[in-house]
Amino acid sequence: MKGVCMDSDDLAVFLAAAEAGSVGRAAARLHVVQSAVTTRVRKMEDRLGVQLFRRHARGVTLTAAGEALLPYARQITHLIAEAQQVVTDPKIPRGRLLIGAIETATALHLGGRLAAFNRAFPEVELTVRTGTTAELITQVLRHEVEAAFVCGPVAHAQLIAQTVTRERMVIVAPPGVADLETAIAADHVRILVLRRGCSYRQRLEELIAQRGIAVLQVLEYGTIDAILECVAAGMGMTLLPAAVLQDRLSRHTVSAIALAGPQGEAETVMVRRAQSYVSPTLQAFLGMLDPTAAPRLSLVSAA
Repeated sequence: MKGVCMDSDDLAVFLAAAEAGSVGRAAARLHVVQSAVTTRVRKMEDRLGVQLFRRHARGVTLTAAGEALLPYARQITHLIAEAQQVVTDPKIPRGRLLIGAIETATALHLGGRLAAFNRAFPEVELTVRTGTTAELITQVLRHEVEAAFVCGPVAHAQLIAQTVTRERMVIVAPPGVADLETAIAADHVRILVLRRGCSYRQRLEELIAQRGIAVLQVLEYGTIDAILECVAAGMGMTLLPAAVLQDRLSRHTVSAIALAGPQGEAETVMVRRAQSYVSPTLQAFLGMLDPTAAPRLSLVSAA
C-alpha cells in the first residue's frame, strides 16, 4: 500500500460517486467537471492500493473495499458538516429542515403540526419526504433526513424513538365481508399493500401466515387510495389504521374488521439519530411533538 492519506474532499467525491452510481452524476452534484471526479477517485485508489469502484457502461458500482469505506465516508462527511453547523448555527430557527414520514402519518398527524410550525418559524424551509418505515429509518441513519415518522416499535442503538400516537388497526375487506375468517376463506388470498418495507404490509403478511394460509398473492400499489379502490372492487384486503379509513369512507365502500389485542394496535414514532447535534431548528420542531396533543382515534366497527 502506497499510503493511506485521505482528506474531506476525497471522501466527499467518493461519497458522491458511490451514491450517484455514476461519475457524471457525481460531477453534476459537486458542480465540477467529470474529469475532476475521475482523477480524484483514481488518485485515492492509488494511494490506498485498492480499487473502490467497478466501472461499467451504466456507471460505477462499489467493490468490497468501497462498500467497507462507505459508512465511514458518510459518518466523517456528516461530522465535518455538523462541526461547521455547531459553530455557525443561528439561535433563531431558520434554514432547511428535511423530515421523513410514512404516508399514514402524513395524512393523520402532520398536517396541523406542520402548519403550526410554519406559522411559528417562517424562516425555516420545511420539507417532508414520504417513504416506507424501512426506507425512512435507513435515511435517518445515513443522515439524509433529520428525523422521520415511522411505524413502531423501533429498537436501534443509534436511534432515539419518541412515541407520537397509538393507532387502532383494522382489516379492510371488500363490501359484505364481516370477519377475517371469511376474508381468508377463499382458495386464493390476495393482499393489497404498499411496496416492500411498509410495516403494515409486514404485519398483514404475518397475521395471515399465523392462520396457516399458504397461497398468498401480494399486489403492490403506490397510494392508499389506489389500494382502497381495488379493495372496494373485490380484489383483496389490506391493513390500515382505523383513522385513515375513517377519513376515506365517503369515497370507498369497504368493510372494516376490528382486530383484538396487540394485533389491533400500532404506534407511530418519530426517530432521530442518538449521537447527533440537535440544531435550534430541529429542537424547535421536536418541541411541537407533545404526545398528549395527538388526536384521539376511534375504532371503525366491522361492517
